[in-house]
Amino acid sequence: MTQKERVRFIIDTLSELYPESGAELRFSNPYETLIATMLSAQCTDKRVNIVTASLFRDYPDAKAMARISLEELEQRIKTCGLYHSKARHIIDACSEIARKYDGQIPKTRNELTALPGVGNKTAGVVVMEAYGQDVIPVDTHVFRLAHRMDLATSARTADETEKQLDKIIPAGEKAHTHHLLILHGRRICKAVKPDCDVCPLRNKACFHKEDK
Repeated sequence: MTQKERVRFIIDTLSELYPESGAELRFSNPYETLIATMLSAQCTDKRVNIVTASLFRDYPDAKAMARISLEELEQRIKTCGLYHSKARHIIDACSEIARKYDGQIPKTRNELTALPGVGNKTAGVVVMEAYGQDVIPVDTHVFRLAHRMDLATSARTADETEKQLDKIIPAGEKAHTHHLLILHGRRICKAVKPDCDVCPLRNKACFHKEDK
């Protein structure tokens, strides 16, 4: 198979395996997308969804979130982990959004990554989910699978991996591929002891040897 054929096979196979693919975080607007994604670092989407259900009800926009006290936000997001730094970054980011953008979430990655606590991956998720941009943000799952499937073998960082994937994933399918790789990474191609025996990509598009 050529690389182009292998990429097509991976997308088609995973699409059939995960017809329900899509974001597992719950959000309904750019503000919620940003906050939920910031909270999701080293935390499960399920836990974030539990926390944000009441958080978004009480603080529905960036201007409201900018006024919350650090102590209250820490207590409300404590179960998401890393809550000291997450709370500080969320308040600082929302304060800047309220001051500089009148409460509206920026639409470019450069503007988003200039906000406190917002990295390139988080910014990518926001522009992809909230603004429909054709990008493929790289989290730990996407990074791992891209290397196991020899899609970004020379990339050493998430940003380098995204640049390589951006070149080979068909236009208009990057967000879809992002979700497919995350689901496959969570359910089958796990970091430790991947379930290679049940993987439909094994020996066809992926030659990773399962951990012993």
